[in-house]
Amino acid sequence: MRLNTTDFEILRHKSVAAAEEMGLTLQRSARSIYVKEVSDFGTAIAGLDGKAFAYPAALGLAAFVDLDLNPTLQAIGPLSPGDVILSNLPYANGGLSTHLPDLQLVRPFFVDGQLVAYGWTMAHTSDIGGGVPSSISPRFAEVYEEGLQIPPVLLVRRGVPDETLLAIYRLNSRAPKTNMGDLNAMLAALEVGQKRIESVARAHGVAALLQFQTQIADYAAEKARTVLDTIPDGRFEFWDYLDHDFNSNVPVRLCCALTKRDGHIHLDFAGTDPQVQSAFNLPTANLRSPYLALRLLHLVTSRDRTAPNNHGLLNRVSAAAPEGSILNPVYPAACGVRHATVMRLLDAVSGALHQADPGLVPVAGGGTVLPVVLVSPDPVTGETRPMVIQSLVCGSGSRQGSDGIDGREAGLSNTRNSPIERTEDEAPVLVEHYGLRCDSAGPGRWRGGCGLIYRIRMLRDDLAVMARGLERFRFTPWGGAGGRPAARCRVVVNMGRPDEREVSRLDYLPLAKGDTITFMTPGGGGFGDPFTRPAEAVLQDVLCGFVSVPSARDDYGVVIQGEEVDEAATAALRCQPRDRVPTLDAGPFRRSWDEAFPDDLVRRLIAALAPFTPRIRSRKRQALYESVLPALKDGGLPRIEDPAQTRDAFAQAIEQLEREVAA
Repeated sequence: MRLNTTDFEILRHKSVAAAEEMGLTLQRSARSIYVKEVSDFGTAIAGLDGKAFAYPAALGLAAFVDLDLNPTLQAIGPLSPGDVILSNLPYANGGLSTHLPDLQLVRPFFVDGQLVAYGWTMAHTSDIGGGVPSSISPRFAEVYEEGLQIPPVLLVRRGVPDETLLAIYRLNSRAPKTNMGDLNAMLAALEVGQKRIESVARAHGVAALLQFQTQIADYAAEKARTVLDTIPDGRFEFWDYLDHDFNSNVPVRLCCALTKRDGHIHLDFAGTDPQVQSAFNLPTANLRSPYLALRLLHLVTSRDRTAPNNHGLLNRVSAAAPEGSILNPVYPAACGVRHATVMRLLDAVSGALHQADPGLVPVAGGGTVLPVVLVSPDPVTGETRPMVIQSLVCGSGSRQGSDGIDGREAGLSNTRNSPIERTEDEAPVLVEHYGLRCDSAGPGRWRGGCGLIYRIRMLRDDLAVMARGLERFRFTPWGGAGGRPAARCRVVVNMGRPDEREVSRLDYLPLAKGDTITFMTPGGGGFGDPFTRPAEAVLQDVLCGFVSVPSARDDYGVVIQGEEVDEAATAALRCQPRDRVPTLDAGPFRRSWDEAFPDDLVRRLIAALAPFTPRIRSRKRQALYESVLPALKDGGLPRIEDPAQTRDAFAQAIEQLEREVAA
């Protein structure tokens, strides 16, 4: 039975409305700032195939349209009305979670005893135990350090909660009341979903609802094919880097080869570095994880706003990440800061798309998502209270025909910022500055979006700040087609005071009353030759505070006197010869690094390390890079004085390792 157009559209809108009402219920009932204000949650309705057919368009996280409930469902077996599955362990639920704070609930939706769909909710819980408040630290090597591991288990059986399980959950959290408030909100959302789907089934029939689940996915696949066919056939490769793995100063490479053939797209992440002994690993469970194909989802949904939001959008896409790599680690690798890796993963896929066609997607965004966590003792009980007080992002990359978006990089998710009033009401801090960062955007014919400045002052002693996933201190966001890279990330404690100091990696930072911490996130890369940007547009950027007068002159060739463009001086400056800019420009450090550590040698190293266990592999990799470039031992930004000499030393070190393996 194929639904007619009228019934199809009615069911389409009703099912999405049900998923959105679930989201509204969760958000309005939740207790934590991160769910209520920042919107770090998700809701969806999945079909009997375990894949989402109804997903909110602009509520909660947008990244999980391609979620797969099957590993979770298979772990439990047959379900009854009123059952609810709880899990948070990526290695047990098929990567449905990607780190422990993300609680996952799945409930079967029945109508008159017949299973017709599944409801799904996810929320980032405030604390799930582990070695630090809020449970996430980049230094952790194993998931055991990150908190309570929950494989798929029945939290609710036939409508009755498991109080023993809930007692264990509460005792493994530093914020049990907040967590239980969010968990109850998730359960309420599932109850709403059950009622709405039951209403839809009674109005249109169970058979129509089941047919719709398949038909809407097929429709999405056809809509997506039209967009994906704009990618030319061929193989296109690009790689990008994390600054380091936190526990060492050795950068981590993520590599993507995109192959388009006969309407099918395959993303191959071979050439990506091995998993690390820190929390940057991204569990994908040998599946087409939503994160692996997320940039292609962005491409489809931005090019065709009428395409329905469901798993069918990626039906013609496959992905493979090598087991044991940072994009497909093996248990028990820590994964709490996986969001930093996802941001770089998006840039790697974007770079491959730029090799195919520079007009397909924007250049690199600022590449940093920064949940700022304040750790504060409760003044009444003395208990430690972790709270996410702000979700900082950066500027987005520009593209052909459009500047980047200032202070907004939604590559990972569409979370929102937390209102200053809410922060200052619930946390003992004063927000002194929150605005756009001048000269942070990559110059270009179309400039990148500006990054942010966020400064808070501590109003009490015994406070601490955590900011997981600080990135782009070394490898700046790249520009394209002659556009230049954006500014690097900066974090400064007590800026402007005698005790001012820069921080390039941050785990748990104790601060005293009166101390300030200032976060300066990167902007997005520029697109096109900045000397071809209209002078009036540069003047407007200067007047708005996005670009300084010196940057206008040096980066754009525009001379500004007062509030006007000096036309003669600008014309003379723009006529002067300039150095050629690479097609994709990530700055001098990236160029020297790629010259010293080329692709063929990196792949040889990855292959030579493969026989070792993850811990030994990580140790040997670090030792090899440090032997070749001793400056890595000192921290900061290492200088590569002679890339050719470093490359030769790198090759010799790999040969020695290969002989060791062969022996």
